[in-house]
Amino acid sequence: MNTEELMVGMQVRYPRTGTSGRVTRVEQHHGELFAEIDTTGLLYRIDQLVPAAGKKEKEAKIQDEDLERIKKEREFLSDEAFREALSHSDQSCKGGG
Repeated sequence: MNTEELMVGMQVRYPRTGTSGRVTRVEQHHGELFAEIDTTGLLYRIDQLVPAAGKKEKEAKIQDEDLERIKKEREFLSDEAFREALSHSDQSCKGGG
C-alpha cells in the first residue's frame, strides 16, 4: 500500500499475522512511514498493509444468514406439531448398546 491510498480510519490488514483493524495514526520513523492499528496499538510499515474493505460486507452477509437461520429455528420450535410430538415423549435418552 502506498501513502496516497492510506488514510486514518481506513480498515487494513497485516497479512503476515492476519491482524486487522482501523488506522488510528500515521507517523514517520527513520525515513519509513508506519501506521498504528486500533486493535493492537502497534505500528506497522504501511508498505506491509493491505486494504480490508471487503471484510465488513462478508461479515454482514454471515450475520444476515445467521439471523435467518435463527428465525427459522424459532418458527420450528414454536410450531404446534413440534410441541405435540414433544408432549408424547418422556424425553429420556435410551440408546441401544
